Amino acid sequence: MPRRKKSAPKKQSNILTYIAWILVFIVVIMGSVAVGYYLGYENAKKDALKKESSKEQKRLSVVKKLEEESAKKDELSVNNRLKEVLKKESIPAEKKKVLEEIKPVEKDKVTEKAKVVEKAKVVQETTGEYENASHEVEDDLLPKPPKREIVKTSAKPKLAIIIDDVSVQSHVSAIHELKLPITMSFLPPSKIRPNSNNLAAKENFYMVHLPMEALNFRGEEPFTLKTDDSEEKILQRIIELKKLFPRVDYINNHTGSKFTANESAMNKLISTLKSQNITFVDSRTTANSQAPKMAKKYGLNYIGRDVFLDHHTDKSYVMAQIKKAIEVAKLHGSAIAIGHPHANTISAISESKRLFSDVELVLINKL
Repeated sequence: MPRRKKSAPKKQSNILTYIAWILVFIVVIMGSVAVGYYLGYENAKKDALKKESSKEQKRLSVVKKLEEESAKKDELSVNNRLKEVLKKESIPAEKKKVLEEIKPVEKDKVTEKAKVVEKAKVVQETTGEYENASHEVEDDLLPKPPKREIVKTSAKPKLAIIIDDVSVQSHVSAIHELKLPITMSFLPPSKIRPNSNNLAAKENFYMVHLPMEALNFRGEEPFTLKTDDSEEKILQRIIELKKLFPRVDYINNHTGSKFTANESAMNKLISTLKSQNITFVDSRTTANSQAPKMAKKYGLNYIGRDVFLDHHTDKSYVMAQIKKAIEVAKLHGSAIAIGHPHANTISAISESKRLFSDVELVLINKL
């Protein structure tokens, strides 16, 4: 009888093979899924890190910017602070009164608009009608001072800086902010600057900027001295000024290109000032000034301006004029520079402090 084949083990072997392949397939699939998941996780993790890093960089950038802005605020230059001081009186009293009567919401709107409008007018508003120093002289050609001897000395040359047209608190504050010995020359009080004498009273030393007749200037100050004024009228005006400015020892001319060029008028003025123990400082608004001649006649030392700092109010021009004044002082042992309370002038003086180390900056009475 033939033997029967053993098929069961073979079938079992095939089944196990199939199961093994199935398991391998499952393992491969699961491995692929795991790898895919891992790679996806890693990519997602990298993306998350990138986003987090980007956020951190942005945060650090913002922090750095804030720190820089804070540093700038903490280290405001004297220039900016002085300009801020000069802005304090940019809105006249009449406008302030109107603003006070406006409802709070409307007031804020009007104030902001007024600031924008007034910003460009700050200097003009606070100094009256004087936009620059050109009102002092007749043309662009500045009168040269009289010839002076060249002085060779081991002593440090002296430089006196006079700021004319001082008339409101913002001018005084800006000059004080410089922390330098600057001579303030106050315009006499008038309708648009009623408190100039009261401001001067708070100063240890000051001058008076006396308005005198000019050849062509139309924006004449009240009580301007005229060439045809009598000696009695001139004396009366000087006495009035002494009442307003009790400690006045020095006077310089505001405009005055016509008056100071007139020998008779200057004779009356210098004679009067001498009798009142007041020294005249010639602003040199004309090359034909008779002040040197009258000083010699009355046995007085002639004192006159050497350099105008801001005939043009461009800051670079003012800086150049400051350097020129220092060179004049070095050459002659002393010099007088005259400027005005404009933002660029104040700023230029502030930024020239290093240059002033070559001279001794003094008030006019110490020259």
